[in-house]
Amino acid sequence: MTSNRGPTSNNKTRIVALAADAEFGEVARAAFGAVPGIELLVLDGRLAEHQENLGQGASLIVADFDPAEAREIAALARVMASIDQRTPVVAVMPSLNPDAARQLLQLRVADFLIKPVIPADLLRACVSALQAPASAERHDAQILTFLPAVGGAGVTTVAIQSALLLRELGTTCLVDLDFQHGACADYLDLEPRLDLTEVAPRPERLDRQLLEVMMSYHKSGLAVIAAPNRPAEMRVFDPELVTRLLDLVSTHFDCVVIDMPRTWFAWTDSVLLGSNKVFIVSEMTVPSVKQARQLAGAIRERLGESPHPRVIVNRFEQRMFGASLRRGDIEQALGAELAGVLPNDYALVREAIDRGVPLSDVKAKNKITAALKKLVLPPPARAAAREGGLSRLSLSWAK
Repeated sequence: MTSNRGPTSNNKTRIVALAADAEFGEVARAAFGAVPGIELLVLDGRLAEHQENLGQGASLIVADFDPAEAREIAALARVMASIDQRTPVVAVMPSLNPDAARQLLQLRVADFLIKPVIPADLLRACVSALQAPASAERHDAQILTFLPAVGGAGVTTVAIQSALLLRELGTTCLVDLDFQHGACADYLDLEPRLDLTEVAPRPERLDRQLLEVMMSYHKSGLAVIAAPNRPAEMRVFDPELVTRLLDLVSTHFDCVVIDMPRTWFAWTDSVLLGSNKVFIVSEMTVPSVKQARQLAGAIRERLGESPHPRVIVNRFEQRMFGASLRRGDIEQALGAELAGVLPNDYALVREAIDRGVPLSDVKAKNKITAALKKLVLPPPARAAAREGGLSRLSLSWAK
């Protein structure tokens, strides 16, 4: 086994495995006992008991703990804060709920497994964690998530055009999480290749190699993860599948754009909390603006201020006369939650969708693209765009 982590003094990779029970201790010994170049240390007991010295001299840590216990989660947080950022941690747990998934995302563990664990799966997870780029050597992806306030607000079009803009700055992946009615692949004229029947029963099988097989690529270079539609099925999956999928994608791309369904699933909390920016897409009607404001308030009430959702009003038209909404009405209704508006140009959008191309390919200088750049691009990129070219820039706006 080769590793990009620091070896021990005897040129072996040192794995420290914490075993909360004797059974997992035997699994760890079976996984690594016959692997040359591995020095395994198994510590029996609870995470809170060993948090002070768990990471000393370790190339990788395997932490067997129960995330349902606040004391154990707090101990894991202290371990993650104390170790070298180059040292990956693989978490092993008896179960995984949405709260635990969210906390693991925030703590940036390298991987996680759900008991019962077989030695081969543990070995595979640890090899992948050791061979992945160290966190100190990579930058985390910037994650932009788009939710619809109402059906037909144009959230898929906005997400796709945002992803195509960000693709000009660096590697970008568009993830369609609407497994029932998703349209990202159709809009881009691509074959959806995410096989949920294969990965859903065993999410731990999903690794970079398998993900690459299930990924489609647009001619622009944009990577797309989408599953074939099943309109007549209500598809509900273990939150671990979505969490693992997004965690894997975020380590291999500069930017991730997520197209969300309207329905709130068990994994929705984790996706929103793991996002750098959350946009609610509304159309220019009173009911849609009201629902956008209600959804933003519900997210804040449920998840706190961390996701800080903001509203994009799509298909905006400023009319001098008539009883339709005006810009001032929208600003008054949404206040600080208003991110901005996108002008209405139905013919332009329809042609871009039919051809599966960026709006700028249809019309180089259009108002929708100009407005979208202000919303989704970091300030240095907007300056470069005004000067006529989008070179690769650092995606490092504040989370």
